[in-house]
Amino acid sequence: MTMLLASHFTSLTSKMLSVSTSDHASVVSLNLFVALLCACIVIGHLLEEHRWINESITALLIGLATGVVILLISRGKNSHLLVFSEDLFFIYLLPPIIFNAGFQVKKKQFFRNFVTIMAFGAIGTIISCTVISLGAIHFFKKLDIATFDLGDILAIGAIFAATDSVCTLQVLNQDETPLLYSLVFGEGVVNDATSVVLFNAIQSFDLTHLNHEAAFHFLGNFLYLFILSTVLGVATGLISAYVIKKLYFGRHSTDREVALMMLMAYLSYMLAELFALSGILTVFFCGIVMSHYTWHNVTESSRVTTKHTFATLSFLAETFIFLYVGMDALDIEKWRFVSDSPGTSVAVSSILMGLVMLGRAAFVFPLSFLSNLSKKNQSEKIDIKQQVVIWWAGLMRGAVSMALAYNKFTRSGHTELRGNAIMITSTITVCLFSTMVFGMLTKPLIRHLMPHQSTTTSMLSDDNTPKSMHMPLLDGEQQDSFVEFSGSHHDVPRPDSLRGFLMRPARTVHHYWRQFDDAFMRPVFGGRGFVPFVPGSPIDRSTHDLSKP
Repeated sequence: MTMLLASHFTSLTSKMLSVSTSDHASVVSLNLFVALLCACIVIGHLLEEHRWINESITALLIGLATGVVILLISRGKNSHLLVFSEDLFFIYLLPPIIFNAGFQVKKKQFFRNFVTIMAFGAIGTIISCTVISLGAIHFFKKLDIATFDLGDILAIGAIFAATDSVCTLQVLNQDETPLLYSLVFGEGVVNDATSVVLFNAIQSFDLTHLNHEAAFHFLGNFLYLFILSTVLGVATGLISAYVIKKLYFGRHSTDREVALMMLMAYLSYMLAELFALSGILTVFFCGIVMSHYTWHNVTESSRVTTKHTFATLSFLAETFIFLYVGMDALDIEKWRFVSDSPGTSVAVSSILMGLVMLGRAAFVFPLSFLSNLSKKNQSEKIDIKQQVVIWWAGLMRGAVSMALAYNKFTRSGHTELRGNAIMITSTITVCLFSTMVFGMLTKPLIRHLMPHQSTTTSMLSDDNTPKSMHMPLLDGEQQDSFVEFSGSHHDVPRPDSLRGFLMRPARTVHHYWRQFDDAFMRPVFGGRGFVPFVPGSPIDRSTHDLSKP
């Protein structure tokens, strides 16, 4: 009996020690990762004025250096502190990045180019996916790699059609290049949503029975996901605006306002995932609606808090992603499978990089030409220099491509098949090369092609965003509205034909939307000029008084 108790105690003690050791290793890893995040912030601040380096590249370089150190310490057994998880990326890291992009975006520029953005983001992604898939079918047959079926090839097309909107946001600046920022960023968000929807559709679609009926069913399901995702995001944003406007949370606690805004923003993404919709598209439009209505309904202190909270969460998520991508690039487990044929891995990476460039060119220049046909004003057209910058800036691939590749070619971050390992290492190589090379050269390219671009940004600035904390009597957008409503209908000529409407879509659509917004939406959901009175907030009181007729 004593021996039995002793053996049981020994077994229990050993289990507790192993658990304790495992927990201690996790704590050490988390401490090192947090320290690396701090290092990225400090070094990024010191290199802020450098024309070649941005924060994403800084995080990548620090991740690579850390991976080398860990490889040396572990004697070639390991290169990263944490195991990559696509669930971690899609559920926790991507939502704050995309939401903040919609929350901070200059809406006037975005919706002025909405048709072009949707064409680039949706149609362009499908064209790019098609070009990459056809190229992969042609070239992969000549290489000594595993045989991929049609579903694998189409999945590869969707993986590498996803541009890295995270990196693009850090490369371009919406104050220096507003038109380019709205086009590249807007396309990036729609592109990510399209790529994820395409990837999931390919994964669940039966490709053994392809016919016209199946193609129409696929297209209908694609449009269904797009429309429903957008509607869900708008509805969630409007609900948050209505609740905060009616319940006056600021009377008792600004903490509740901030908490409700954050939870409703995240709820929009999780609802989309729950109903198998596109969370990226949903949370993006939720951010736009919240910045237009909800943000104006809270107290001034809550506005400052939410503005900086969303921006900080987005910044930390971006830095986390690029830091991990740098460390994971040296994962010895995946490179061991391709060590016997490095030439094949280099060839696959080079082919994919070439197909990415070709696939992007296949839609940027033709769609820009078609977009210019509908623009009568020369200043609204996309000239050849801007087209080159749009093509170049969208060549970067990053965390979305990596997450989709891990989802397709690994199980729990590991793979034991040579063909899958080649695709993972090729994805890492393309992401690193495109981010480092194209990311470093984008700013110099913009300065070379458009040296006077920043001199016109003040005229295009949109103050109706959370980035603008001042609230004059009439800001830029309100002055535009005042001109529209005070003038006669001759100020906005009614198009007399379909071609006339296409030649002047932005001004007429914007005019009618502002009429509808001021007459129906803002009185119900709040917003600028319809801010509820909250006692104890002098700024809110002055805003409320100014909004009275």
